[in-house]
Order: sequence, then structure tokens, then C-alpha cells
Amino acid sequence: MSRHARLLIFSILVIIAPLSICNTALTHAHAAQQKKLARKVEYACPMHPEVISKRPGRCPKCGMNLKATNASVPAKEAETKTVVPMPEEAGLKRGDEIKSALKIPDTTVYDQNGRKLNFYTDLVKGKTVAINFIFTTCTTICPPLSATFRRVQQSLQEQSARDVQLISISVDPVTDVPARLKEFAAKFKAGANWTFVTGSKPEIDDLLRALGGYVGDKNDHTPLVLIGNDTAHFWTRAYGLAPASQLVDMIKEAASKSAESRKDESDAAAKYFPNLVLLTQDNKPVHFYDDLLKDKVVLINFLFTTCKGVCSPMTANLARVQKYLGERVGKSVLMLSITVDPDTDQPPVLKKYADSFHAQPGWYFLTGEKKNLDEVLYKLGGYVEDKQEHSSLLIIGNVKTGEWMKVLAMSNPTEIANMVVKLIDARQD
Repeated sequence: MSRHARLLIFSILVIIAPLSICNTALTHAHAAQQKKLARKVEYACPMHPEVISKRPGRCPKCGMNLKATNASVPAKEAETKTVVPMPEEAGLKRGDEIKSALKIPDTTVYDQNGRKLNFYTDLVKGKTVAINFIFTTCTTICPPLSATFRRVQQSLQEQSARDVQLISISVDPVTDVPARLKEFAAKFKAGANWTFVTGSKPEIDDLLRALGGYVGDKNDHTPLVLIGNDTAHFWTRAYGLAPASQLVDMIKEAASKSAESRKDESDAAAKYFPNLVLLTQDNKPVHFYDDLLKDKVVLINFLFTTCKGVCSPMTANLARVQKYLGERVGKSVLMLSITVDPDTDQPPVLKKYADSFHAQPGWYFLTGEKKNLDEVLYKLGGYVEDKQEHSSLLIIGNVKTGEWMKVLAMSNPTEIANMVVKLIDARQD
């Protein structure tokens, strides 16, 4: 081998040797760094962040998969890390009361059992509710949101607060058909007061917009919980991944608004209705508001005993309503038939008339001084100059809650009785 060739080989070895040593050093350094990162990886429960482990596994409290939580997680681990937005990131503030009235549409929806429901009428009206937004294929915040609702449900049951309605609305109604929601609900042992909701996408989207839960991409939805008391017109926002005990406290606070609302309604009713003295068919003096209306469910109609038209069949129909209501009449509900002809309809006349229709205790036929009676009739919308033109409407009201309705007094008696029973049940004494 020539001297020139030997010099060339030596030069190449001089260059290669340091590179090899450098690569070896880098390899060892990289391995050490990866080992260091691996040592730093911790796993925590999305629902119970205090549950921390150095290895993957399940949370001993709720059974959820533990997720890697460290910022220094290798790429492979980062792919499985659960990213849960904090309240500030989600634009939420705990206890953020919704000042404007929340208009909830009566959207046609389906629950997890495939039952067709009207969202407002069947799930929200007259109730205290907590509403969250989920989809069944979600692998990030939806399982912990649902696990939190599970704990809320358990706590409410333990505290005998079973009248609260929990509602989970799917933000992916195309995928989340009732059968799929039922399977998802079973995983979290949803009880009778926890309804999962789906429906046609256009209608669900409109419902979500009304509730502030709509997103263009289902993966972008936030852990918002709406807590509300429809009776009191009170609504507030909450962070769905907050401790269940906090949500329960907020729900109980919302439920307590009913008492305040009922007091406001009672005060308004006391100011509106006259408390004038009238006479019953038994010639007993009664104060119209204090004795017959205050905190009661009432049926009110107008008649006169010499009527040759609607009065007799109307009273006969109300006698059937009385029969359907049974023992409720005189206890949870009063029936008030007010004459528009007090000059003729004195107590003895009304007594004979009432007996002919088998009026039971709790059904009062009322008369009195004309000036008192006229003022009562005026406030009820039943005043007429000509008695022949009196109204044949039946007024049904819950004075305590302020809910009133009008129907024809000749309507189906079973339907009238059902309306009354719903108002009785809404009293929440």
C-alpha cells in the first residue's frame, strides 16, 4: 500500500471516530432523557384529581381509566392524555346567574327508552333541573361529566331530594340514537330522574342554541351545566367537572327559590283579589281571599239559578268533576260557583240549587251584597250588566304558585279533573 493511501485511510478514521463517539453519547443522553421523562409520568383520575398513580389503571373511587397528566409526557403518552378545559377556558364562572329569562323551546325529543317527549313540558316545566351536554363516543370530558352526574344523583337520593330532574342532551344526535343512549346511561346507573335526550339534528341543534350548548364540532363542547328552577324563573351556570357536592349545593339553592317565588305569587294574589265578605249557600260569611283563595287550588265558575240555558248542564258537568276529584274537594281544592244574580240567589235558593246537584263539602255556591259581589266578579273577569250574558268559562288556578288557566265549563270532566290534579301536585307544600 502506498504512503498516500495509508494517509487517506488514517484521515477518514480520524473523522469517523469522533462522530461515532458523539452519536453514542447522544444515544445514551436521549435514553437517559426518555428514562427521566418516564419517571416523571403520573396518572390521575379526571373526576378525582387527588387520585394519582405512577402506573396506568382505574380509579378506585369511580372506576374511570387514569390518564397521564404531566407536561413532560412522551409523545406516545400524550396521544392518550385527557385534555379537560378548566372553567375559565370554557368561559364559565361558578354560580354565574343568567339574568335574562331563559326561553326554553318545547322541542320534540326522545329519551333513552325511545319515548317521545316535549322537552319543556315533560322535562322542565315546574321542576328544578340540572342539564349537561355529552355524546357517547366522547373519550375526554363526557365520561367524567356523566360520572359527576352519577354522584349528584346518588347524593340527591340520599338527601331525599328526588324531585330534581337531571338531563343529559346529546350534541351528536345522529349517532346517539335512543338505544345507544340507553347503553351509555346504564354504564352510569342512571335512575328514573336522569333523562338522556336525543332527536332530529335540526331540532336538537335549535334546542342546544337556546340553552347555550351548541357547537359546530361536537368535540369542542364545554363542560357547561345549566341549573334552573322553572317555577321561580331562576337559572345559573356551573362547571360540570366541579365536585359533585358543589353541584348538589347549587341545585338545592335553585330548588329553594320555589319558596321565595310562591311567597311573591301569594303576595301578588293578596294585593289583586278583594277580601270582601260573601255568603255561602249555608249562609256562612266568608272572606273571599283569606277563606277561599289563599294558598289553595280553586275552580271558579259563574251562574244564576233561574237560568234556562247553560247553567244547569254546566253545573251537572262540574258535579261529575267533583266526583272524579273525590276526597280532594274540600281538602286540596275548592270549587266556587258565584252567582251573577245576587238579588234572586239568596243563600236558601243557592242551598236548594246546590243540593239538587249533590254538592259536597268544599263546593261553595256564593252570593252576598251586590257591591261586594260585583267587585269580586270584576276582578275575576266575570262581571256582566245582563246576567244572561255571563261567561261559561271555568277558571282553574293555583293561588300559591300563580298558575291559572281557563277552559269551557262544559269540557270533558275527566280532562278538567286531570288539569286540577296537576295543579294540586304542583303545590309543593
